[in-house]
Amino acid sequence: MEVAPPYIRDWREKGIMGVSNNYIIMRAKKSLGQNFLNSKTVARDIVRASEILPADTILEIGPGKGFLSEEILKAGAKVVAVEKDDRMIPLLSEKFSDEIARGQFTLVHEDITEGTQGLSLGSSYKLIANIPYYLTGYILRTFLEMQKKPERMVLMLQKEVADRIVARDGKESILSLAVKAYGAPRIVKKVPARYFTPAPKVDSAVVSIENISDKHFKNDAEEQRFFEIVKTGFAHKRKQLAGNLKELFGKETLAILSQAGIAPNARAEDITLADWLALLEFTKARP
Repeated sequence: MEVAPPYIRDWREKGIMGVSNNYIIMRAKKSLGQNFLNSKTVARDIVRASEILPADTILEIGPGKGFLSEEILKAGAKVVAVEKDDRMIPLLSEKFSDEIARGQFTLVHEDITEGTQGLSLGSSYKLIANIPYYLTGYILRTFLEMQKKPERMVLMLQKEVADRIVARDGKESILSLAVKAYGAPRIVKKVPARYFTPAPKVDSAVVSIENISDKHFKNDAEEQRFFEIVKTGFAHKRKQLAGNLKELFGKETLAILSQAGIAPNARAEDITLADWLALLEFTKARP
């Protein structure tokens, strides 16, 4: 077996790392929600879904041991990898030392939830991540709402969440509308739990959110108003949409629904993004 670098030998002695079939194994941290992808086929499918060009800049959140990073780099892209886990930094620095030396791989030792200031992403970038489930909401909200949005996001998510985002059952939600307001989501493929180490309790799915933009909102006020309407519309699931929106529109609610072409007995989960945008349009003059 090839002699491991000193830091790896030290960690192995301390029980942080193990060795199996001549491969060094970094144990996942439960506190960080780590589940390492172990399928090259899935990693390549993620890269294909990202439609990476050699000139692209990729923001990779949570590269872990660099399993997915390898495939991204093979596509010729420049990678900016943000990793929180202290243990991974020397491992990634060693693994991608050549790519770091030639400026193709930039390793940033930070917690992505503390902000993206200082990241060198150029004029446009794509986001790729096999993220812990608990970070899903934060990543979606932060990167879809921020001023400098990625042009595309390809994320590994809990399958149930992926299904909700694309409204696979035909029922919209605040989550699905929040994503569709900025881009076009689709499920690339289902990923069974066995393709991760350790295996999570549920299956995952790769989701691609494409053509990300602010095209539906002329300004921040419109954006805020849109989400105020959506959240109010979903406030009480058992109520019809008209009943929920009375909180915002009062006696004018039915007239506004009619203007927007929405049935008076409609429920929030049954109307489309276009319907919600119509509600925004017909209520712009209201306070």
